[in-house]
Amino acid sequence: MTAALVPPAWSAERAVLERWRSYSGVTWQANEEAKAPFGNSVNTPIAGIHFDAKGRAFVSTPRLIAADAPATLSILDTTADGGPAPLTAFPSEDGNSVTAPPQDGLRNVLGFHVDRRNSWLWALDMGFVAGEAQAPIGGQKIVVYELASGRIVKRLALDAVADRKGSFLNDIAVDEARKIAYVSDSGLRSAPNNLAGIIVVDFATGTSRRVLHRHPSVLPEPGVKVVSHGAEVWSGNPLKLGINGIALSPDARTLYWTVTTGTHAFSIDTKALRNASMGDAALASRVRTIGDVGGNTDGIVVDAQGLLYITDVTRNGIVRFDPSTRTMSLLATDDGVSWPDTPAITPDGHLVFTASQLNQHFAGAVNAGSERYDLWRLRLSGSTAKASATAN
Repeated sequence: MTAALVPPAWSAERAVLERWRSYSGVTWQANEEAKAPFGNSVNTPIAGIHFDAKGRAFVSTPRLIAADAPATLSILDTTADGGPAPLTAFPSEDGNSVTAPPQDGLRNVLGFHVDRRNSWLWALDMGFVAGEAQAPIGGQKIVVYELASGRIVKRLALDAVADRKGSFLNDIAVDEARKIAYVSDSGLRSAPNNLAGIIVVDFATGTSRRVLHRHPSVLPEPGVKVVSHGAEVWSGNPLKLGINGIALSPDARTLYWTVTTGTHAFSIDTKALRNASMGDAALASRVRTIGDVGGNTDGIVVDAQGLLYITDVTRNGIVRFDPSTRTMSLLATDDGVSWPDTPAITPDGHLVFTASQLNQHFAGAVNAGSERYDLWRLRLSGSTAKASATAN
């Protein structure tokens, strides 16, 4: 069912979005007196967000437009509202160093996963930073940290399964019980012939493999334009972004994903993905189209009941998919939302997502001093208030 066919019961449930926090840029100055944003704040939009069990907000500021930000992964003090967003580098500014050996420091994080079961954080490093034609050897990786101390638990190299020139390691979902990570590679750097696929990473063995490489379900959908606020995104150089948001069902048996230059969502059983002897032809037969979202998408999250929440960049809001009824419905929307990106579920039962006009920033259409990085939220019902233990 598409979002245009919303059941009457859902219409009565239509949620109201609240602009929860709004920041005029970012700053890494820790003291309360600091009011000035980081000097290149306009090129450092907040993209990813996830919460730990204590409610701490972790955010990513990817180094896609400029490489000079003190950190690409930080903790956001959400008690502040207005002014520049107060950030503290995680695990430290040294741990986010661009000049450190590529395999050591976090260089460019967009997607990451807060693992509440193991009290870890899995940071997905794209490897390259703005101005680099390719990721340096060792740069593409997953780094797993202890949440409490910031100590590195393990590094998982991805160079063997990702292309240093063409890959764009977008998002990560983690089966926290099995310690298996699933990475979406949109292949944006190789568009329009995107080297897109899914990467399966085993924490215990450190091994990884690439699956569904250039399968239609991970590629930009032919004939689809990306539209935000009624206008095509980058009309002179259309955005061709493949698989983006990725998430697991609460039992970790199903992996879901969406394609930004497209309108459909897909799924596959993870038992097949974990079977190293199963080739792409066999895996392709397991891919299912779960429905038409109704607009272009970015991030997704699954709650403890198995409901999917998908950011809709075309209609400026959130779409909900119910696997039990296979219905897709527009849950909430607001014209003030500008490029809804990453959704996350807080411990107290809110769905929060970032909106930082990413498309405008990448087009160079936002003037310094005019940047606005928003956190929007809506209250989920009591039955869905708890985040999934496998994908948050």
